Amino acid sequence: MNKEIVLITGASSGIGKATALLLLQKGYIVYATAPELFGMTDLQEKGAKIMQLDITNSENCKRIVDYIYKESKSIDILVNNAGYGLYGAIEDVSIEDARQQFEVHLFGLIQLTQMVLPKMRDNRKGRIINISSILGRMTLPMGGWYHASKYALEGISDCLRQEVKPFGIKVILINPGAIESEWANLALSKANENSKNTAYSNMTNQLTHLISKSIKIQGKASKVAQKVWKACQSPKPKIRYVVPAHAKLLCIFQKLVSENSFNYFKEKLIMLVTSENKKKYPSL
Repeated sequence: MNKEIVLITGASSGIGKATALLLLQKGYIVYATAPELFGMTDLQEKGAKIMQLDITNSENCKRIVDYIYKESKSIDILVNNAGYGLYGAIEDVSIEDARQQFEVHLFGLIQLTQMVLPKMRDNRKGRIINISSILGRMTLPMGGWYHASKYALEGISDCLRQEVKPFGIKVILINPGAIESEWANLALSKANENSKNTAYSNMTNQLTHLISKSIKIQGKASKVAQKVWKACQSPKPKIRYVVPAHAKLLCIFQKLVSENSFNYFKEKLIMLVTSENKKKYPSL
C-alpha cells in the first residue's frame, strides 16, 4: 500500500511536533514545516522532511507545495496547526497585531489549503485537518482576537466541508483544551505587553492566575496527536474531535445550559480561582 503524504504546519513544538512524531511512527511520509527550522532536527532524524514555511507568505507556500508535488506527487493530508495566542484587552491590542492573528489563523491557513485542494479534487480524495481550539467555541476575557480568529476558522471549516464533500475530501476540526506547550506562556506574555499597565490591569492579573491554574489540568500534546491520527485514518472521521477530558466536559456543559447560565458559570469560575490569590495580587 502506498504511504500517504502529510504536510504539517507549526511542527517545531507542541501539538505539531507530537503529531509529526506519531504519524512517522504510523508509517506516513511527513513534511514537517515551521517558520524556523530550529527545534525540528529530532524530527529529521526520525525521518521527517523538514522545511521552512511561513503560511502568511504566498510565494513561500507555493514553493513548498510545488516541491512536495514534484518529489512525492501528492499531498494526501494537510494538518493546519500553525498558530499562536494574541492576548490582551480588545481595546488595547493594535489593529495591526489583530490582523496578523487573522493572517495566521485564517487567511494564511486558507491560502495554503487553496493550493492543495485542486490536486485533492483530481485524486478524488484528501483530508484537511484544522487545529482549532475549544476557545473557538467559547470565550474568556482578554482573548478576544484569538477567539475571533478561531471562531472564524470553525465557520469556514464547516462551510468548506460541505463544498468539498462531493470530491471525496474530508474536512475535520480538532478542538484542544489546555495542552502542555509554550502556548500559554506566550499568550500571557502578549497579555502583559498589551494590557498590564492599562485600565485592564486587574483582568491581566486574573488571566495570570487562570493560566497558572490551568497548568494542573493540561493534557499531553500526544493526546491531541492521537486524535489527529484518528482523523487521518478513520474511514468515517468525526466532524470534530474535542480533547482532553476537561475540554469535553466544558463543551457538554455548554450544550446543556442556556447561554446566560454558561456565562454566569464562567464568571463565577474566574472569581473562584482569583479569590484564592488575593495575597499575591492585592489589586484584584
